[in-house]
Amino acid sequence: MFRNQYDTDVTTWSPAGRLFQVEYAMEAVKQGSAAIGLRSKTHVVLGCVNKAQSELSSHQKKIFKVDDHIGVAIAGLTADGRVLSKYMRNECINYGFGYEGKLPVGRLVVQLADKAQVCTQRSWKRPYGVGLLVGGLDESGAHLYYNCPSGNYFEYQAFAIGSRSQAAKTYLERKFESFIDASKEELIRHAIFAIKETLQGEKLTSSTCTIAVLGVGEPFHILNQQAIEELIKSFEIAEEGPAADEPDAAPEVDEHPAAGDQAAAPADEGAAPMEI
Repeated sequence: MFRNQYDTDVTTWSPAGRLFQVEYAMEAVKQGSAAIGLRSKTHVVLGCVNKAQSELSSHQKKIFKVDDHIGVAIAGLTADGRVLSKYMRNECINYGFGYEGKLPVGRLVVQLADKAQVCTQRSWKRPYGVGLLVGGLDESGAHLYYNCPSGNYFEYQAFAIGSRSQAAKTYLERKFESFIDASKEELIRHAIFAIKETLQGEKLTSSTCTIAVLGVGEPFHILNQQAIEELIKSFEIAEEGPAADEPDAAPEVDEHPAAGDQAAAPADEGAAPMEI
């Protein structure tokens, strides 16, 4: 993927002020399977799409537990994500040993961003080709951060990364205003719908997605496949409910075909808002 003479080294600037190898690492995140995260005042939900290399292999793990109050979802190179999650786990253990408390989420995210930034200034290193959605809960509340391979980090109410994540972002942008006061069940519901948007026509099952939950009085844990399958079925029934009632309403408009044009006009006016 050779572009020009300025992308042979991570420390070489182009005349336009760009570091191409850092951009290539960010492109690796876009090529990975989708991961999403969303939070309320009390809970954080992480989700990802499971993709196997072949029908004979199992999928790679994309959600990792860091501590009881922190978890991560990754998109990009899984090996890099596994190494960074191990680093985060060690930082939490060291902080707990030294201070007998839980490491604040924001401080851990800054340390992770500093570690990623060092790889953009050393010619013998390469940037990490993975993006991390870090969800956590501390004294200041629930948090959701995105760590970029460039060393930047951002806090979000909801976010999606990976391949075909734009469809999930569009869904989250429409719904995010209701997330702050949402319950755990509502957040999980939105997470499943956002993951479904990234599949673009493929059937959503418990084997194609992973959901993890973290909240007040509820340590970080990954939902089992049976629980996810039951949730998917319940949401599908809820979606089909209003659609099933529409055919019953249609004959009511056609019950008076001989009422004339003037009588039909009010019925059409009443039906217009339903079509919108």
